[in-house]
Amino acid sequence: MKLVALRGGAADEVLRTAQDAEDFEQEIVDEHAIAMAAAGLSDGHIQGTRRIIIEFARSLTGPLWEAGCADADAFLAEQRRMGHAVSTRAGKAGALAQFYEFVIARYQGQIHRMTGVVVEQPIDDFNRQSGASLGKVRVPPSDDEVDALFTGWRQSIPDARKYLPAARDYFAASLWRRVGVRINETVMLDIRDWRPDLGGLGKLHVRFGKGSHGRGFKARLVPAINGADQLIDWWLAEVRHQFGDDWVNPDAPMLPSERFDEDLGRCARVSDYSLRRGLTIQTERFLPAWAGRLTPHVLRHYCASSLYGSGMDLKAIQELLGHQWLSTTSGYVHVRSEHVELAWLGANQRVEARFAEER
Repeated sequence: MKLVALRGGAADEVLRTAQDAEDFEQEIVDEHAIAMAAAGLSDGHIQGTRRIIIEFARSLTGPLWEAGCADADAFLAEQRRMGHAVSTRAGKAGALAQFYEFVIARYQGQIHRMTGVVVEQPIDDFNRQSGASLGKVRVPPSDDEVDALFTGWRQSIPDARKYLPAARDYFAASLWRRVGVRINETVMLDIRDWRPDLGGLGKLHVRFGKGSHGRGFKARLVPAINGADQLIDWWLAEVRHQFGDDWVNPDAPMLPSERFDEDLGRCARVSDYSLRRGLTIQTERFLPAWAGRLTPHVLRHYCASSLYGSGMDLKAIQELLGHQWLSTTSGYVHVRSEHVELAWLGANQRVEARFAEER
């Protein structure tokens, strides 16, 4: 590293010792954390990003601002040799890319004056990881398969050894199937979150929606389409009150566990583990071909695919699922095999009709 004194005697912009360089490096990392906090990113996301930057810094022989693409290549290759999944490697590459965008935008000139180094972006199109979805296309079951699962599940509820948990698990999975809410969003629903007064069918207020890039929760209103309004009415009118008297408390969980929370004076909230287990058990029973493969997230993909297949606009599905980018929603849509062929035939028929009119 070169040590360069600025004209005019600005001693605060001279790295005289290795300790000065280390302190300045730490200052940049800290300022990056402050910027992330100012942008509203969660504490967990900020801490995770700092860990990645520090891990990368320890793999270098010089300061962070001297890192290049070859350093990133070596770091990511080592991550692969350590057995980290592609999603983990993609997350680390993305965190480093954002950090260096910050450094270039805010510190490029200062670093060049102090050291003579021009900071470069070490993450490029050649070493950037492909992402978490590589090799994990979640093609959902067919309509007939999903109907068979939920029909058998619903008919088995009255004879279940524990009626209430069986009905609750069915209700949760039906929400995933019909309106595509995430399992963590489902767990956090309260009774007050059902708003039958909004819209023509009523809406669910999803207050704990997933935010992008660690930006905290992203709330949205989910219209009770696709039969969800009748499903919620059944749950609240016939089942929920059997868990306990807290059903009149708007702050009580919509999906309770069988335990009672003495401190809060209401039913405890069901865990995501219980809901996943409920789906697993019923899938093994009524759709064994999908045992071990049907998850809440696959049902979310099924919801998007079935709604798109029935004619819903992709933009509307994006809003329903709470995606920030339309490209994300596109990855959730898996149309039946003849969809492309039918679209091609339809386009040709329109062309033939136009030529016929011109004649």
